[in-house]
Amino acid sequence: MAAVKMTEGTVQVESCNAPLFYRQSQPVTGEAKVSVLLLHGIRFSSENWLSIGTLETLAKAGCRAVAIDLPELGQSKSAKAPVAVGTPAPAGFLKEVCEQLNLTSVVVISPSLSGMYSLPFLLEHQALVRAYIPVAPICTDKFTAEQYQSVKVPSLIVYGDQDHQLGEVSLRNLSNLANHKVVVMKGAGHPCYLDDPDTWHKALTDFLNTL
Repeated sequence: MAAVKMTEGTVQVESCNAPLFYRQSQPVTGEAKVSVLLLHGIRFSSENWLSIGTLETLAKAGCRAVAIDLPELGQSKSAKAPVAVGTPAPAGFLKEVCEQLNLTSVVVISPSLSGMYSLPFLLEHQALVRAYIPVAPICTDKFTAEQYQSVKVPSLIVYGDQDHQLGEVSLRNLSNLANHKVVVMKGAGHPCYLDDPDTWHKALTDFLNTL
């Protein structure tokens, strides 16, 4: 198996008053072929991506993967969330995170709460996004079918078939994305990747191999 290098660190962005914590994995040898940014839901953090093996899986697949703790959550609790008034707000926040971490042409994995950041980022800065992997994100109803149709980025819509609220609502809206595939995880709830990491990792690596 390919050797993997795991590191931790913090990154400071202008819209937050304190640094954000992140975990990073990458192949020990050779150049990473893809950069991946892992976001998380409200009850979770970057630690979940470590514990279920997603960071390791991505590095073994030849990716550089960075999982951040979002403002006010995980080990970024002291960082205040960027507000929308008079600042770049969510889209500018993620753009700056990517710039500071040198994540160019990034694959964004975005479950649940993190949709409030990733969707504005995708719609405003799709030129910076290599691919988009939403996992039943919130805020999908805040954008129009036309806005979604303007996004040409390859997208993999993932949700658990037991997620009867956000799963179905988000699918209905996200299926307007111009270039998308759908993976429904059987027997899995809202955090479907936690319920069935093996199926999640296979869907993820299969999709990344098509990019």
